[in-house]
Amino acid sequence: MSVAIARVQLNEPPPNATQTELHPELSRAHVRFIGVGKTYDGRQGPVAALKGIDLAIQHGEIFGIIGRSGAGKSSLIRTINRLEQPSSGRVLIEQTDINSFDENALVGLRRQIGMIFQHFNLMSAKTVWQNVELPLKVAGVPKLQREQKVRELLELVGLQGKHGAYPAQLSGGQKQRVGIARALVHNPAILLCDEATSALDPETTQSILGLLREINQRLGLTIILITHEMAVIRDLCHRVVVLEQGHIVEQGPVWQVFGDPQHDVSKTLLAPLQDTVPPALQSRITAQPLSAQSSVILRLRFTGQHAQAPDLGALFSALGGQVHLLHGGVEHIQGHALGQLLVSVSNSSLGAEALRKRAQPWAQQVEVVGYGI
Repeated sequence: MSVAIARVQLNEPPPNATQTELHPELSRAHVRFIGVGKTYDGRQGPVAALKGIDLAIQHGEIFGIIGRSGAGKSSLIRTINRLEQPSSGRVLIEQTDINSFDENALVGLRRQIGMIFQHFNLMSAKTVWQNVELPLKVAGVPKLQREQKVRELLELVGLQGKHGAYPAQLSGGQKQRVGIARALVHNPAILLCDEATSALDPETTQSILGLLREINQRLGLTIILITHEMAVIRDLCHRVVVLEQGHIVEQGPVWQVFGDPQHDVSKTLLAPLQDTVPPALQSRITAQPLSAQSSVILRLRFTGQHAQAPDLGALFSALGGQVHLLHGGVEHIQGHALGQLLVSVSNSSLGAEALRKRAQPWAQQVEVVGYGI
């Protein structure tokens, strides 16, 4: 049973007209959460894992969900295929409320939603081919159609030469590719990724991210992933939401959240990706100038408001004196320049505050971090 049929049977009313008129992206959303809460029974009483989640995920985007352990990431993603039933609120897929689906409707829903896992969840006694084919056999798909579909998917994920191999004979990346192929057997519109790269080494992670990006582009899938690896969000996602104790504390385009995180949780999660000052360099910076020859150390931050990296020649000319680039770098995320530079200015006629103001046209944030020894 498809979601479209289920919508007719449920006679689901449309979302609030005034709200969707003000925010038309809500009526176009592929997945939408409206006031979603989830409470579990704990030893010492109810535990709220999700609290008032309002969120809209659009068709064809790669959407990331991040947060510390226990923030509610897994609970949220599992409400999309009703592996978790919300305690309150509504989950809409294609504007259809799935909370009231019966077992037959859930079967149809889950065939439209693929899911891949951190530990692959492959059957060790079955070959690669058999692992991918199994959901089709369970669904009663004829043999010839099963063979054609499995062959296409194994080619898509780059495992056309591994039909007869068993999971124990595969690398971690190959196992995850089998998991991805299996998740795609019913031509889903949504792909859920639960820490899909956490068990992989960095090189293999990049290859899997490349495959997910290709699948998103070729098949037009909406991909929703949870991860504790901020580099995965940076390299793959279009938008991201940050959860803390079941609440949404920040959300937006990846470049915006990564370039200028506003909430303390976001700043903590992103700290490993931030360009910190090396200890050896930090030891040569003082809070006050030790002599008239002490250089001024400026930190320039680029939060993505501009597409282009700074013109260092123009910046150095504006600062005057001798300017040295001490540390830092700038990268591009979704066409926006993000990063920071630490520069030393010596033999200048300008004071620290005047130098900071001179540098402002080239960066979104400029601060005097100290003085060079």
